[in-house]
Amino acid sequence: MKNNLQEVISVESVKSRVTPNRILREVMDQESIPQKGSLSHTIKAICSDSRRVVPGSAFFAIPGSRTNGELHLKEALDRGAKVVVSESPDLDLPHGVTNITVDNARRSLARFSKKFYDSPDESMSLVGITGTNGKTTVSTLTRHLLEEPGRPVGLIGTVQYNLGDRDVPSFRTTPEAIDLYPMLKSMLAAGCRSAVMEVSSHGIHQARVSGINLEIATFMNLTRDHLDYHGSMEEYYREKRKLFNGLNGPLPKMAVINGDCPYGRRLVEELPPQVRVLTFGLEEGNHFRAKNLTLDSEGSKFILESPLGNSVVVSPLIGRYNVSNVLASFAIMHAMGEDVLKSIQKLRKFHGVSGRMELVDKGQPYRVVVDYAHTPDALRNALEMLQECTKGKVRVVFGCGGDRDKGKRLEMTRVACAAADQIWATSDNPRTENIESIFGDMKKGVCKGAEIYFVEDRRRAIDLALESADEGDCVLIAGKGHESFQEVQYTAIPFDDRIIAGDLLSAKLYGG
Repeated sequence: MKNNLQEVISVESVKSRVTPNRILREVMDQESIPQKGSLSHTIKAICSDSRRVVPGSAFFAIPGSRTNGELHLKEALDRGAKVVVSESPDLDLPHGVTNITVDNARRSLARFSKKFYDSPDESMSLVGITGTNGKTTVSTLTRHLLEEPGRPVGLIGTVQYNLGDRDVPSFRTTPEAIDLYPMLKSMLAAGCRSAVMEVSSHGIHQARVSGINLEIATFMNLTRDHLDYHGSMEEYYREKRKLFNGLNGPLPKMAVINGDCPYGRRLVEELPPQVRVLTFGLEEGNHFRAKNLTLDSEGSKFILESPLGNSVVVSPLIGRYNVSNVLASFAIMHAMGEDVLKSIQKLRKFHGVSGRMELVDKGQPYRVVVDYAHTPDALRNALEMLQECTKGKVRVVFGCGGDRDKGKRLEMTRVACAAADQIWATSDNPRTENIESIFGDMKKGVCKGAEIYFVEDRRRAIDLALESADEGDCVLIAGKGHESFQEVQYTAIPFDDRIIAGDLLSAKLYGG
């Protein structure tokens, strides 16, 4: 079995060779797509990256924010592309190369990819999870609850891709369709009959999941994020809603929705009548509800109210928002016809998610936690939760990404000032933006009386926070979680908060 990602999605994993007559014709007939040239070519691969073209490929020239696939046509043709799918009807192509003109190259790529890889989504129970916060925890937990000996479950998400018989590092929360469908097919080959995937708003808007068949669609929440891309919360919501109302693909059989979230309640009202609904949350009226919560540094305990009656739940996940995540997973399990009472027992053995409230412990007398919290709501949830279970002070290191939603920077700083005792603002993937410009926006959110320091170097900021911590305190290093790099000027520079914090702690404690 092949082991690296490029091999996983290689055309060699597709045993049958197909012609455009069987697949492109179907897509073309649906959309009345014009074509110039022969449709008799045997398609050996489909590519949207000219560097991955092999002889006999169909090359999809995708327009993007930084470049356009049409600018790389020469390389694709030199490498042997025989079919070019683009949004331009008048491409100057050599004799023997077929030009297919489409209105939306991304959507056509998704439909063609699905057909090319024999529609693996139709042969498994696929759960899609969308929302601003909680996707990774819920998807990973749901996989844990579903898996049994001899019954592997696939996972596609922010941290990694689990293909049933092997794990592959994730390079994107929701992959392009050209990568997604061969991964689903690999899961089927490994014996997976179900899979869980995170679905980002970018993935929906860019048609990466257009036409995908979801048995269950899950809505976690909607808070401020990605407004540099979507423009407004309303547009952000509309993208998420496409998973549930048929605008992205087939209607899900069941929608699992956060009934505590205002956008979730709105979504319930706007669903087509044939979509069945299960809601979860802490408020009354939800199908899966938690009450009588006990929260501490070891996890949580609560009474689960559900269609199955009342049950006592003991969770190793700390924090009120993780109670909501657990409820979401239980609701998904119920929607899939699984035994929720068995899931309650399996929950006790869940070890959490990489980079989500992950402890860094070198024997120091205070807690150090690394978390992916990179939105105002996620940072607020993390800090409030840590305040509830910390005897001493809660100190935080956080930053705001460059080339992204500038309005979020002020809000995150306000959250940090309101919920933390001491703050170090620093870099977090500055990309191409000057750190002083980012700091300028963040400083607009500084509250009077807050103890906040602006430190450009993230390692130095972490060091200062650790140096300030006393016994019984907690240091939260927020924003990057599982990420092992910093994005600076289109370059990924190695940087892992967990490793950095561990090294600094070891040096302080043992002089190493």
